Amino acid sequence: MAKYVLYGGPGSGSVSVEAALQEAGADFDLVHIDTNKKENFDAKFTAINPRQQIPALILLDGTVVTECAAILLHIADAFPTANLAPKPGSSARALHDRWLVFLAVNIYEGELRKGYSDRYSDDIGHAQAIAGAAGKYVERHYGILEQQIGAGPYFLGQQFSVLDIYIWMVAQWMDQDWLVSNCPKVLALANAVKARPKINKVQASHFGAA
Repeated sequence: MAKYVLYGGPGSGSVSVEAALQEAGADFDLVHIDTNKKENFDAKFTAINPRQQIPALILLDGTVVTECAAILLHIADAFPTANLAPKPGSSARALHDRWLVFLAVNIYEGELRKGYSDRYSDDIGHAQAIAGAAGKYVERHYGILEQQIGAGPYFLGQQFSVLDIYIWMVAQWMDQDWLVSNCPKVLALANAVKARPKINKVQASHFGAA
């Protein structure tokens, strides 16, 4: 019987996909790609994702999907009974997708510039300035996200979604003391996601015990 195949690595963006697959009840195999050993640059993985980034998800028919946000939306639609996103075409779904993409192109991207600042200039001397600017950029966008979260426990109130999974993931990469002081609603949402039994197991395997 065909299974999904997730290519990912510890603490990377694949964490959100792994959590979503667990919540959906999907049958999948996890293939570890060690980016520290540059396994993402080998010929076999490059054939799967020419961008040479994890995650990559192989669907049941062999289709390759990359980019976390796109993968999460596919999982939500492929497993409708798991109720991981509002109904396609609804205003709630448009809102959900807006903020998922907001996170992907701002906070996730900013974290990449913080963590890999040497990749963003041919002059290594620019790395510190790039990282500093990226840190401020990420903080600004967390502030915007904080203002959009209501009473919770999730972004859409009582409805849990893949958007919440994404917020939980990126929140693990942020300074926790900063979140306590500046974005308590983001932190509370991330903690609510972390407490879900299936995700708590993913949390423990990637980030340590909650």
